[in-house]
Amino acid sequence: MFKNIANAFKIKDIRKRLLYTAICLLIIRLGSQLPVPGCNREFFANWFAQQTGDAFNFFDAFTGGSFTNMSVFALGITTYIMASIIIQMLTLSIPKLEEMSREEDGHKKLSEATRYATIALAVMEGLGMSIGFGKQGLLESYNALNVISSTAALTAGAAFVMWLGEQITEKGIGNGSSIILVFNIAARITADIATLYDQFVKNASNVGRAVLSAIIIIAVILITIILTVLLNDGVRKIPVHYNGRSNNSRIAAMGNTNNIPLRVNTAGVMPVIFASSLMQFPVILYSFMGKQPDVSTTFGKILTALQSNSWFNKEQPLYTLGLVLYVVLVIFFAYFYTAITFNPVLIADNLKKRGGFIPGVRPGRPTTEYLNNILQYIIFIGAVGLFIVVIIPIVCNGIFGASVSFAGTSLIIIVSVILDSMRQVETMMVERNYKGFLNS
Repeated sequence: MFKNIANAFKIKDIRKRLLYTAICLLIIRLGSQLPVPGCNREFFANWFAQQTGDAFNFFDAFTGGSFTNMSVFALGITTYIMASIIIQMLTLSIPKLEEMSREEDGHKKLSEATRYATIALAVMEGLGMSIGFGKQGLLESYNALNVISSTAALTAGAAFVMWLGEQITEKGIGNGSSIILVFNIAARITADIATLYDQFVKNASNVGRAVLSAIIIIAVILITIILTVLLNDGVRKIPVHYNGRSNNSRIAAMGNTNNIPLRVNTAGVMPVIFASSLMQFPVILYSFMGKQPDVSTTFGKILTALQSNSWFNKEQPLYTLGLVLYVVLVIFFAYFYTAITFNPVLIADNLKKRGGFIPGVRPGRPTTEYLNNILQYIIFIGAVGLFIVVIIPIVCNGIFGASVSFAGTSLIIIVSVILDSMRQVETMMVERNYKGFLNS
């Protein structure tokens, strides 16, 4: 493994990409310490400590602590993620946009629309925070000028983080927004482990209970990581036969037979990110307006049910109904994201042009239908697998009352993105005749 890492740094292009990514991430960490102008950070730290829900813990984990620091990067990459969800949903629902997404120029226009949507959301969230929290004491002097300056700072920070993510995708090792998300989450893990240690080990009533608690914590983390790795490595291989009449040199080099690898977790970590972000967004937006969910009202109960730390609570089992919505969203986004990123029609056309076919299936439309039918089963299995991995830590949190940022959602994001990034670097290495990380 270490030898392969050394080999990666021997390749100039990969070395530059890795260093570029590292510099971008370092800039994000530095930016997370820069305070918003005119902001009372002590007030916000005290306010955050009084919050009982997990919406802001989740949000703060996604921003790498920038939110609790009330830095210029307090909105982090989340506004870009939400904007991506909105644009992609519009792309699926509007045929003209779907047709546009298949063209290079159209894809650029949709990317530009995503940037504008990110700025719009950042302005809305920044203004909500500046007004809602400003009235409570966030701003040292609550007036129009300070509201505008803090909103501008938060918006500029969100735009800059979005730009850094795009730069990592283009000039780094790819998956810019996902890598930033993982880096932010990882920045909180040390503090969360310390919290678990203080809560269940250090303050245990006896040595036996402390040891048992430590074993359970380690076991839950390891099981989640192992299941995530297995889920990401699961592949359904569709055999493809080439008739040998193609002049394509790459096909000739592969021989007469090959396969189409369909990952069981086709959509990767995106369904979890989309579902979690969408569920926490109303709670966060409501708090930005300076309000807290009132559990005596129906609306307050709904907002509370959207928070995963309310699930599997013995005293309030009704809130676990929020889990049903989470399952529906994970499955929906699994199909949704796969429909955007995987095009069976294009694959079938490429196979036909290159003289390839799936044994027992006619080229063209029958191949498209065959791939679609297989995808329906694979996507569902992958979505259920994602849910199982995510729900294990949530059940433990609900039963034992552990409140940490690296619950199932965070762990699966970290493991999945790291594996995807390793595959991308491995591909770069294999292209240069080096053995990759995963082939050692």
